[in-house]
Amino acid sequence: MEDEVVLRLDRATAQDLYVTLYEVGEHIAAGAPITPPTTEEVERIGGVLRELAHAIGRHCNAYCDHLG
Repeated sequence: MEDEVVLRLDRATAQDLYVTLYEVGEHIAAGAPITPPTTEEVERIGGVLRELAHAIGRHCNAYCDHLG
């Protein structure tokens, strides 16, 4: 499929992404609190966002890993 974007995630990152999206959805829907993520969760989710940005053609910022 031409417009398909595929990202591969390890299980821990997939679980972090699920929890983040679920909690944000619950927060929006019912005002439920969002649990602060751990440092490891932030790093994994940040990695997903970088990969997703690259996959959809977003321009990198000066801090992207591959710009060295």
